[in-house]
Amino acid sequence: MKEINIREIKKIARTYFVGASACHDWTHVDRVRNLACTIGKKEGADIRIIEAAALLHDIGRKAEFACKGENADGTRFCHAQEGAKETQKILVKLGVDEENIAQIAHCVVSHRYRNNYKPETLEAKILFDADKLDSIGAVGIARDFVFVGHFNTIMYTGNEMELIKNGKNLDYTKQDSGVLEYEKKLKYIKDKMLTKTGKEIARERHEFMTQFFERFWDEVNGLR
Repeated sequence: MKEINIREIKKIARTYFVGASACHDWTHVDRVRNLACTIGKKEGADIRIIEAAALLHDIGRKAEFACKGENADGTRFCHAQEGAKETQKILVKLGVDEENIAQIAHCVVSHRYRNNYKPETLEAKILFDADKLDSIGAVGIARDFVFVGHFNTIMYTGNEMELIKNGKNLDYTKQDSGVLEYEKKLKYIKDKMLTKTGKEIARERHEFMTQFFERFWDEVNGLR
């Protein structure tokens, strides 16, 4: 069996992001790859597995956006599950050995926290952290509002907290505002980190993001 060919994996992975939304385009993959490798070196992980998994982790995203997260039968479409299946096909064609395929596919399927797969290996935990960290901090704020623009929703409604209390799934709806995403998800990301390094990075990014949204409301209310 061949060694993991990162250059070839990158070449194939990029084809899945042609015309992708700016919040989940190739720049996101590249940032996650860079951060995952940084964390991986500090945590003593297998960088080959991390790098391959990072490049492939979102290859199911474009399909999820196309169907707005729902299969034709009404069930939830999971880009991580679909991406893991596609990852296995890609790696088999590249001649990667079964053990490495299993490790990389596990990283891909478990990088999303809203499914039933949990990161079990160090490499999977690192990819999970790196992917979530890209959704907070300065880049996370930018991605949040890019998402809003892509789906033609709004920055804020002013009643985000009430919408959260109602408990309805508002994904991809007109009420799925940038502030709602922050209130229901982004401000809790720091508590989901699985590695020591991830937790350290998350604390700093969270603080920056919190200060941004505090100022955001001050400006909305004409206080600054």
